[in-house]
Amino acid sequence: MSGPGTPERGRTEPARLLLVHAHPDDETIMTGGTIAAYLARGVAVRVVTFTLGEQGEVIGRQWAQLVADGGADQLGGYRIGELRAALAALTPPGVAGPEPRFLGGAGRWRDSGMAGTPSADHPRALARAPLSDLTAALVDELVEFAPQVVVTYDAAGTYGHPDHVRVHEVTRAALPVAQDRLGRPFKVYESVSERSELERGLAAITHVPAGWRMPADGELPSYPDEQITAAVDVSAVFERKVQALAAHATQVSVAPSGTEYALSNNIVTPVAPTEYFIRTDVPATAGVRETDLFDGVEFTGAESDGAESNGAGR
Repeated sequence: MSGPGTPERGRTEPARLLLVHAHPDDETIMTGGTIAAYLARGVAVRVVTFTLGEQGEVIGRQWAQLVADGGADQLGGYRIGELRAALAALTPPGVAGPEPRFLGGAGRWRDSGMAGTPSADHPRALARAPLSDLTAALVDELVEFAPQVVVTYDAAGTYGHPDHVRVHEVTRAALPVAQDRLGRPFKVYESVSERSELERGLAAITHVPAGWRMPADGELPSYPDEQITAAVDVSAVFERKVQALAAHATQVSVAPSGTEYALSNNIVTPVAPTEYFIRTDVPATAGVRETDLFDGVEFTGAESDGAESNGAGR
């Protein structure tokens, strides 16, 4: 079984990985190491972000007045730059990495904020957008890029954010339509945390920065180890992930140690050297855990390199 740094043998079709995320910073927090590892391997990577993250809670005072509620409502535009910087940090030298790309175009759908807040009733809020419109837009992305592997969220949206849940619902609806159009299936994974890895990371923390706190039991979402079906070793690109986290400075604080981070809730969270997934397009095989998301993918047909498909957002 090959790892993420091992070239495919006899491949004539380029490997393509598409990841869907709700807001800028989700791509790095959840899958930054995977993005960096596969870019280093030569895989074409596309990150499709559903909103600009307009409702994010800004850390610190420098950009605090960009916020949506009671501020200038300019945060979404600013976060495009943070996303661009993060993706650049995840990309090795000499590689044409992904540019920010937003579902339906930048600003088409808006960050819904948390359930029950006024932002959830905004006319462009992602959570209230028609499923058919969102699905059609994602189908277009899937068919155009034609990835072999797709990464999305679990049904809970990781921690229950309405936009994360919506991304899961839209991806689930779009995949069969896109597969029919392309005439082939995708490998599909949900990005999750492994419980024992999270516990090890928390146990290894020797210093909690001032103002931060350790999480309460069960406060950070994770899955039992036996439910994990894929694990990608990202230790070789660990520093790239940390740099990308730091690029999302309005939303993420990186500890001086470089091994933990916190969001605006100030809950210390370890940066894991492995990223975990649950494969959903086929039933799990007991005792089998992939180490390469492209394991078993058959590459057929001659195609051009397609590196430009990493390209700019619409």
